[in-house]
Parts: sequence; structure tokens; C-alpha cells
Amino acid sequence: MIRKLFALIALVGLVGIAAVPAIADDTSGVTPIQLAQAPAAPMAEEAKPAEATPTLDSGSTAWMITATVLVILMTIPGLALFYGGLVRAKNMLSVLMHVFVTFCVVSVIWAIYGYSLAFTEGSAWNAVYGGFSKAFLAGITPDTLSGVIPEYVFVIFQLTFAAITPALIVGGFAERIKFSAVLWFMALWLTFVYAPIAHMVWGGGWLASLGAKDFAGGTVVHINAGIAALVGCVLLGKRIGYGREAMPPHNLTFTMVGAALLWVGWFGFNVGSELAADGIAGLVLANTQLATAAAVLGWMFAEWIVRGKPTMLGAASGAVAGLVAITPACGFVGPMGSIVLGIVAGIVCFWAVTGLKSAFGYDDSLDVFGVHGIGGIIGALGTGVLMAKGLGGVGYDEGVSMGGQVWVQLIGVVTTIVWSGVVSLILYKLIDMTIGLRVVEEQEREGLDATQHGEAAYHM
Repeated sequence: MIRKLFALIALVGLVGIAAVPAIADDTSGVTPIQLAQAPAAPMAEEAKPAEATPTLDSGSTAWMITATVLVILMTIPGLALFYGGLVRAKNMLSVLMHVFVTFCVVSVIWAIYGYSLAFTEGSAWNAVYGGFSKAFLAGITPDTLSGVIPEYVFVIFQLTFAAITPALIVGGFAERIKFSAVLWFMALWLTFVYAPIAHMVWGGGWLASLGAKDFAGGTVVHINAGIAALVGCVLLGKRIGYGREAMPPHNLTFTMVGAALLWVGWFGFNVGSELAADGIAGLVLANTQLATAAAVLGWMFAEWIVRGKPTMLGAASGAVAGLVAITPACGFVGPMGSIVLGIVAGIVCFWAVTGLKSAFGYDDSLDVFGVHGIGGIIGALGTGVLMAKGLGGVGYDEGVSMGGQVWVQLIGVVTTIVWSGVVSLILYKLIDMTIGLRVVEEQEREGLDATQHGEAAYHM
């Protein structure tokens, strides 16, 4: 099975590449916004104007506080209900606990050292890790700014990203893992997987220096979580009775409500990543809506053709696939490009949770890898193609071609796959050798609600 796992990890890059059009050189210039932000020619020292002191923008600050609350909404209750409805009734509360408490554990760790590791300079290790200069939020006051918003707002906005990412992993090993193992894994994973990937992409590390584009988390959030979920579900093994017993979702109404809350909250996730209330934020708003709707239709019609009936579960899954795929691209592609990306994501992710999963035989309980891992790869590579001005995007940085940008995007995808896959494997193994990962068979058969938490979701 371990050989199959590594074979599957090696395959995922090829899946993403196959989902984007052929790569051709593109000599598009930079956008007017990029030109306006480009540095002017060097001036004599005495002629240089004094740098303007950053000032707080109350409109952008108000929006960012709202966006932060929206991302909390998409995690609890959105993700919790989406996942909870998909498991069997005897495990409903365990999944809610995994999401709810993961959010709390990450929140505290983020304030103590996570934010500093991700978003400060790390001297010799800066290519991969930040430092500890802002551990315990040292040096941050109500007057400290990050751009045009208070740094406290930026800290908590990024906290919500750091919290939802490991919470996504829960769906890979749902219905069979010890609660104590979840707590240890989430704390360690934030430290050794999420923080370095976030720093590499968003904190000024290696991938940022290469010019990798990830507007709101295709690599940092979705590929990262999808690969960790895949490794976890393979190491824990299949649920008892998987493939022999029916394991339908116990409450698709909850799943639909959860998907709807994810959709609403995702506007905070994507639009908020502009960190301002401006024209690009409006573009992101349009792209997020259109890609999600297109992905629902893509998944629905693919399922209708292959299985004979369109399902609510399929539509909800398609929505999440579209949200995932547009996440890295939403600030770089145009509205028509977002529709293309959504349709491709809906169809390919449907194949991933049916054909690919069946071919390799892994039990990814709630299809985290098939939707988030594969969808994130499609979005990350698709960004490199669809951001071309000729395709309606904002254009490339000066001197960068389509082929060059896709190559950099591929480096980002492969780096995330390898880092998340290898480090997650080590963390799972360490936890398994100490406290153990999986509950015993009797507890799994009875259900994790009763055996891990001593309560039941329903009393009839």
C-alpha cells in the first residue's frame, strides 16, 4: 500500500498538467496596475522623495474584519456541517469535534509562534521558515499596520487560513482515528508543514522569490491539506467494512447547508486575500462566483452522463471543487477564464473521487484529496495559463511568458506535494509509535461519538 501511495503522489502532478491547455509562449505585458506599482528608474540620492508613511484605510479595515468573520463562518459551522452530514450518524459529533477543536488549537498556536514562523524573516532559513521576532505577537500594537489595515486584523485573517487548512484534513481519516491523535497531529502539522509552506509562498520565502502565483491558497491550503489527508487515510487503512458495507452519508441536508456556508464564507477567503477594498477585490468576487457555479454544472452533467442521475451530493461536491480551483487564480484570471477553470475542475474532480480513487483503492472518507488536492493542482497550474492577457487575465510580470509561469507554478505544486507528503508521513508515524493513530475495532464499530466523547448526536 505504501508503494501505491508514493505512486499516487507521483501521479497527481500529471493529472493537473493534463487538465490545462497546451503551454505556448505568451508575451503579454504587465497590467496597468502592475505598471503603476513598478519601481521607477533609480534617482540620485538627494532627489529621492521621502517615502509616504502608511496610513490606515478605514474602508479596507472594515472589509477585512468582515472577511475574517466570513472565513470563521465557512469553517465553523460550514466545514463542520459539510463533513458531519457525510459520515454515518454514529460519528457525527466526532467530526464536529475534530473541526471545532482543531480551529481552537491552531488559534492559540498561531498567536504564540505560528504567525511569526510564517510571516517574518528567518535569517539563514528564510527560504523555508520565518523567525521568532513576532512570537507571542511581540511588537504588534493597535497602531501597527500591515499595508493599510491594522496588523492585528491581518494576524487574525491569516489565523483563519491556518485553522481551516488542517481542519480540511479531518475528512481523509474520518470515522477511525483517535481524538488525541488528531490533536497532536494538528499541532505538529501546523508547525512543520503549514507554516513553512505559507512562508515559502506568502511570507517572502523561496517560492515567492521564484514568482509563484497563489492568490488565496491553492498550494498553501488545498494541495497541502489534500496530500496530508491522502497520506493519513492510507496509513490508517480502510474503515471496517469499506467496499463491502454501504456507508452512505447520514444527512445530506446538513451537507448541503454546509456547502452553502462554505460558498458564502469563501468570498471572505478569496476576496479578503486582496487585503483591500478595491477593483481587484471586485474581480475576485466575480471569479469566485462564476467558477463555483460552472463547477457545479460540470460535476452535475458528468455525473448525469456516467451514472444516469444528478445528485445533491454531486452538486455540493462540485461547488467545493470550483471554490478550490479558483482560489489560487481568482486575482489573476478573467471572468471567462474562471468559468473554464470551474468546468474543468468539476469534471476532473468527479473523475478523481470515482475513477482514480477506485483504481488505487484508498479510503479517503470524505474525498479531501480528490476535491482539494486535485482541485488545487488544477487551479495552481491553470493560473499560469489563464492569467494571460489574451485570455482575459491580468497578464504576466515583465519578461515572463506563459510557459515560464506554468513552469514556476509546477515547481510550487511539486514542492507542496513533496513537503506535505514526506513531513506528514513522518508526523503520522511518530504519533502512531507513541499514542497510536487508530481506535480499536470494537470502538470503531460502536462509533466514535460514544467511545471517544461519551455522547450521541441523536436520541430517538
